Amino acid sequence: MMLRLERKRNGTRQGRKTAFRSPWRILALAATSVLILTEPAQAYIGPGAGFAAVGSFLAMFAALASAVITLFTWPMRYLIRAIRVRRTHAKSRIKRFVVLGLDGMEPTLADKFMAEGKLPNLTRLRDQGTYKRLATTTPPLSPVAWSSFLTGSNPGKHNIYDFLSIDRKSYLPVLSSVSIHEPRRTLRLGKYVIPIGKAEIRMLRKGKPFWSILGEHGIFGEIIRVPITFPPEKFRGVLLSAMCVPDLRGSQGTFSFYTTRPEGEGEHTGGEQFRVKRDGNTIRTHLVGPENGFRRDKVIMQCPFTVTINDRANTVDLRLDGTTHTLKPGTYSDWIDVPFKTGLGAKVRGICQFLLLSTSPEFELYVTPINLDPAKPAMPISHPMVYSTYLSKNKGKYATLGLAEDTWALNAKILSDDGFLQQCTQADEEREKMFMDALDKVKQGLCVCVFDGTDRVQHMFWRYIDKEHPAHAGQAEDQHRNAIEELYIRMDKLVGRAMAKCNDDGTVLMVISDHGFKTFRHGVDLNYWLEENGYLKMKEGAERGKKYLANVDWSQTRAFAIGLAGFYLNIRGREAQGIVEPGDEADQLRQELADKLGGLTDPKTNRVAINQVYEAPKVYRGPYHGNAPDLIVGYNEGYRISWEAAVGELTDGLFHENKQAWSGDHCIDPPLVPGVLFCNRRIDTEHPRLIDIGPTALDLFGVKVPAHMDGRPLKVADANGNGKATTTTQAPAK
Repeated sequence: MMLRLERKRNGTRQGRKTAFRSPWRILALAATSVLILTEPAQAYIGPGAGFAAVGSFLAMFAALASAVITLFTWPMRYLIRAIRVRRTHAKSRIKRFVVLGLDGMEPTLADKFMAEGKLPNLTRLRDQGTYKRLATTTPPLSPVAWSSFLTGSNPGKHNIYDFLSIDRKSYLPVLSSVSIHEPRRTLRLGKYVIPIGKAEIRMLRKGKPFWSILGEHGIFGEIIRVPITFPPEKFRGVLLSAMCVPDLRGSQGTFSFYTTRPEGEGEHTGGEQFRVKRDGNTIRTHLVGPENGFRRDKVIMQCPFTVTINDRANTVDLRLDGTTHTLKPGTYSDWIDVPFKTGLGAKVRGICQFLLLSTSPEFELYVTPINLDPAKPAMPISHPMVYSTYLSKNKGKYATLGLAEDTWALNAKILSDDGFLQQCTQADEEREKMFMDALDKVKQGLCVCVFDGTDRVQHMFWRYIDKEHPAHAGQAEDQHRNAIEELYIRMDKLVGRAMAKCNDDGTVLMVISDHGFKTFRHGVDLNYWLEENGYLKMKEGAERGKKYLANVDWSQTRAFAIGLAGFYLNIRGREAQGIVEPGDEADQLRQELADKLGGLTDPKTNRVAINQVYEAPKVYRGPYHGNAPDLIVGYNEGYRISWEAAVGELTDGLFHENKQAWSGDHCIDPPLVPGVLFCNRRIDTEHPRLIDIGPTALDLFGVKVPAHMDGRPLKVADANGNGKATTTTQAPAK
C-alpha cells in the first residue's frame, strides 16, 4: 500500500530576509514575538523531509476575528441554512448515509469465510440487502482509489496516480498528494529565526469531495480517516485526516530502535538506530525530533530520557519529561507526551509509544514514529482544528500518522509479528471509538470512516496463506498463521456493532473496500528491462544500485520507472533533459512499450508476469491527465514492481523473489483486485464501481450529481424494498 521515502537532511539554511516598511508590520511582529515567548510553538520542519509543520502564530488573530464575525452573523446564517436544509431534506430519500470502509478487503476471502459461517454479520448484511464486487481504479492503489471515491471522478480529474510523482526538473520522487513549504518571511534575532506568517500546506489532490457538495446543500458530514484528506478542507461538517499526515519529523513514519548490541551484531535495516551503553542499570539517551525551525542552523531537536533496568522483575522504568513509566517486555506503553524545546521558552509537542523488546542479554527498545499530538497538533489535521482535540479529550490520545501501522519495522525485523498485530488492533480500536461516537451523534446526514487494518495485515501476513510464497517457509505452524482469518472475524464484529446503530429505516449502510488483495511473490525490475531493450542508458562506468535513478544518462534515455504504478517517457520540454519528441513520437513509443511488455513471461515460473500495459492518454480524462505516468503496468497475480525499481534503483536482474514480510499486494491489473460492496438495501446496478458511491450519496439525499463526476448513482431500493429510478442526475461530462 505504501512506498517509503527516506528522509534527507539538508545542511544549514539561512532564513530569508524580510523588509519592514510600515510601523504596522513592526507592531504585528512585536505581537508575534510575545506570542512565541508565552505560548507553545508550532514549529516547522525543513523541506528536506518534504514536509513542514505550521508556524502560524498570526492564525490566532485570524481565528479570533472569524469568531467575532461568526457571532454577529449567526442569526442570518442560521436562517439561510435552515431554509436550505429543509429544501434538501424534502427531496431526500434517506435520513442518513453511512459508509464503513475496510481498506483492501478481498472478496474471495470474504466469500470463503462467509461460506464457512465465520462472518455472520456480513452474511446478514448480504442477505438483507446486497453483496457485490466493487470495481476499483487504474491503478488500484489506495491513494488513487480513495481519491476517486471521494471525488466520484477518474484520476485525470483528481490528479492522484500513485503515492509518488516525479519532479520533472530533478527526476526525483515527491509525495503526490501534498506539498509543504516553510513560511516565506522570517525575522532574524541573533541565532534565532522568527517565522512571519504561515507555512504553506497545499493539497495536490484536486476535485471537490462529495461531502462538500452535500454540505453546500445543508447536509452535515462526519468524515474519519479517509485517505488523501490532508490538509483538511473546510466544509459543513467535521473531518479527521488520514493517509499522508506526516509524523512530527516530517516523514511518513520514522521509527527508532535502541540497543546495547555492538556495531554489526544483530544488524537491522530501516528506521533510525541508536547504539546505547549501559551504566550499571541505567541507560541515558534521547528521542530525535524535528529540525528547530527557530534556529538559523536548523539544529535537530532532542528530548532526553533515562531507562532504569530492573533485571529481577524484567521491566524497565522510563523517565521522560519528569514522568516515570514502567515498561514490560512485549507490551506497548500508553501514548506518552514528548516535548521538544525550541530555546525560545516554547515547545513542539508530539506523542509516541515505547515497546520494550528485551532487557537481557542485550537491551532492545522500539519507539513508534513520533506522531503529532492530536490535543495540540503542530499542523492542522482536522476540520475544524478543535475536532482532533475533542476526540483526544473524549476518547483518549490516538495515532495521527497517516500510515500508523509500522509495516517497515516488521519488514526490518525490529517488530515481531505479534508486536505488529498489537499495533494494528490498537489503531482499529482507536478508530472504532471515533466511528461509534459519530454514529451516536449524527442522526441525520453523512458518516464515513475508513479502517486500515484489513490492508496492513494482509500486506504483512499473506505469506502465511500462500504456500508458494518465497517467505512461506517456516510460517505454516506459527501462532499467527490464521491472522488474516482472525482479522476478518474481528472486522465482521465491527460491522455487527455498526449495523446495530444503523437499524432504522432511514439509514443506508454500505461496507466497502477500495480494492482487493493478492499474493506478491516476485518483483519486476522495469528499469532493468528498459535498459536491456535500449530504452534506458546508464552513465559510462557508473555504479549500479543507487536510488532515485542517480546514474542514468538522460541524454540517451527514452523511458524510466519510479513509483508503484508504472513508468514515464523522457519527453522533450516536459522533463528537464527530455529527448522524446511530444506528439507522434511519444504516442508511438507508448504503443511500442505497451505491446512489448504486455504478456511478459517469467522464465523461472513460466507464468505471465504482466497481463497488459495501459496507455495513460487512453485511460484518463480530465484537466490533470498530463501529470500521470505515461504507462500503467497491469501485473498478473503474484507479481508487482520490485522494491528496488520502485525507488529508481537499478539491479542486475529482471525478476526478484520477494522474501519480505510484506507478502501481499494489490498494485496489479485492476480486474484482478475488485473491492467489496455490502449494503443494507438492495442494489440493482449490475457492475457497481468505487467512483459511484459518492454520486449515490448525493442522489439519495436529493442533490443533483455534478456533470463533471464520472460516477453514476447506483440503483438503491427504498426502505420497503422497492427500487426507484434516479432522476436527479445531470448529463454526463464530455
